[in-house]
Amino acid sequence: MPTLHDATRGRILFGGDYNPEQWPEEVWAEDVRLMKNAGVNSVTVGVFSWARIEPRPGVRDFDWLDRLLELLHTNGIGVVLATPTSTPPPWMGSLHPETLPRDENGEIVWWGSRQQFCPSSPTYRHYAAAITEDLAARYGGHPALTMWHINNEYCTHCWCDTTAQHFRLWLHDRHGSLDHLNSAWGTAFWSQRYDSWDEVIPPRRAQYLRNPGQTLDFKRFTSDALLECYTAERDIVARHSPHLPVTTNFMSLWTGQDGWKWAAHEDVVSVDIYPDPKDPLGGQYNAMIGDLTRSQARGGPWMVMEQAAGAVKSGGVSRPKPRGLNRLWSLQSVAHGADAVCYFQWRQSRQGAEKFHSGMLGHAGEAGRSYHEILHIGADLAVLAPQVTGTQVRSQIAVLHDWNSWWADQQDGRLSDHLDYTDVLRAWHRALWEAGHTPSFAHPEHDLGGYRLVVVPHLYLLTDPAVENLLAYVQGGGTLVCGFMTGVADEVDRVREGGMDARLRELFGLATVHEWWPLEVGESVGCDGFLGTVWSEEVELALTAGRPGAETIASYRGGELDGLPAVTRNGHAWYLSTLPEPAALRPLLARIADTAGVVPALEGLPPGVEAVRRGDLLFLLNHGLLPVTVTVPGTHHDLLLAGAEVQGTLTLERHGVAVLREAA
Repeated sequence: MPTLHDATRGRILFGGDYNPEQWPEEVWAEDVRLMKNAGVNSVTVGVFSWARIEPRPGVRDFDWLDRLLELLHTNGIGVVLATPTSTPPPWMGSLHPETLPRDENGEIVWWGSRQQFCPSSPTYRHYAAAITEDLAARYGGHPALTMWHINNEYCTHCWCDTTAQHFRLWLHDRHGSLDHLNSAWGTAFWSQRYDSWDEVIPPRRAQYLRNPGQTLDFKRFTSDALLECYTAERDIVARHSPHLPVTTNFMSLWTGQDGWKWAAHEDVVSVDIYPDPKDPLGGQYNAMIGDLTRSQARGGPWMVMEQAAGAVKSGGVSRPKPRGLNRLWSLQSVAHGADAVCYFQWRQSRQGAEKFHSGMLGHAGEAGRSYHEILHIGADLAVLAPQVTGTQVRSQIAVLHDWNSWWADQQDGRLSDHLDYTDVLRAWHRALWEAGHTPSFAHPEHDLGGYRLVVVPHLYLLTDPAVENLLAYVQGGGTLVCGFMTGVADEVDRVREGGMDARLRELFGLATVHEWWPLEVGESVGCDGFLGTVWSEEVELALTAGRPGAETIASYRGGELDGLPAVTRNGHAWYLSTLPEPAALRPLLARIADTAGVVPALEGLPPGVEAVRRGDLLFLLNHGLLPVTVTVPGTHHDLLLAGAEVQGTLTLERHGVAVLREAA
């Protein structure tokens, strides 16, 4: 199977989406000159070019693409060629309205924006396969080509009648019979029992709360329907060029795709990352997405397919990145395992919906700050490439994450609309990140044997194999920390007896969970030495010989739960029935990591400084707004300063980065 290494060829891929069809052809030569000047070695072409390539049904216009690929190849710039199938031309919706998606209310989603297709539509799939076939036949052997990029940011949802038919087939494969479907969906509630497959529809707009089992299965189905579209195009391009890797770009922690399942079908795992420059914890978010994407890539190198050189026009107030932040976050991605750092897009558009979305070459042109920062980043990546490509980030901590649990957690009728799965996940990752750790992510059914510490921020739904996996991990000597409301439901979203899986209650030394006590926005609950947020629970410890088997680490203070356990420990298994405030969660997880034998990449770091080890290199990144001094034992050489010697301490400027190799 081809890999990212086959595309990088010892380089860190550096470049971005290139949309030359938006510009007069005489601009192309100037683009190439400026790309070469900046060290750009890779561009993604054709993402939104369907209407240009196929202006009318069955017509092909490849001449411009022939000239473009030849120009790029002649100048040593590799091409990631995209299939243009994410946005059909207007003629498709006009001639074939059945290809247009319908929303939950049955309303048509028209053309005029992007991604207006029904993933289940045979007509859409026919046209998508045809253009992919012709594109692959023409360019599969082109020397400029280094990788295939299928579609773009798969995110389309549809509730039409064609989707309903497809959904029924998927359900039949999953459940086998209507009896099993009725059992899985709990249709005895509210007289929802199905007597015929024809009665089963997607979870459209309803009078009141919709069936949570139905909505959960529909999310699973939609992810799989889109995956079918991806694999169909992937197989076409792979047949024409089996030597080239294939990818499609995930969006950061996107709810619409089962990222673990999708990643298994990719040669290269790539992601689009857009932290908010106004967010003081934007660097932590960037790190979290890097850790997740690296883990989806099975620990190997991964690709930043898109990021912003400056502002992102996505709603609200769009602010540019302060000086140095683009470089900091780009090199941070490399530290977390990326072997490709790319952008949307090369040249900032002058027209269209994203004309205020920044580009590597902004509206200010060659003299602009964005381009000058790109020059600096390109030079840094050229220096790092021989030392870093192909190396790995080693982690002894796994954060468990599962899209199925996330989907179930969003159900209608849940206990709190204020409980946001991603906020909880980010809070736990932040605590580890601020404590100096670089965790990986894992699915709860993955092999966890290589980790000293496994943390489960919040997995409401756990399958039986996942529960058994956690038990085996702790029995094997691993340390497990679980957050509130974990293991409440099984794989069909059926609440387990006792409010938590009985095996987990035994593991944590809990007799039962009497009540869940969600908190209002801004509300907190007192605990020993800290405040709990978001959630609290009334749990009872199991008794052994009349005494609690588990140790109470912290109790609730005041209110209805006064004196009851908030944080417990039973051997190597910890349970947090609330979300401690950040100043408390960080030292708690740091303490647990220490007892599990996990040490940070570098101890004694100033606030805002991140240390990551990739291979034999130590990356130091200052996310703060002021210069800081960092103590680094021993003698090192800073690769970004021409190998300058570092002894004892070094100063990192605001948004500064150092990449150190220990002296021999």
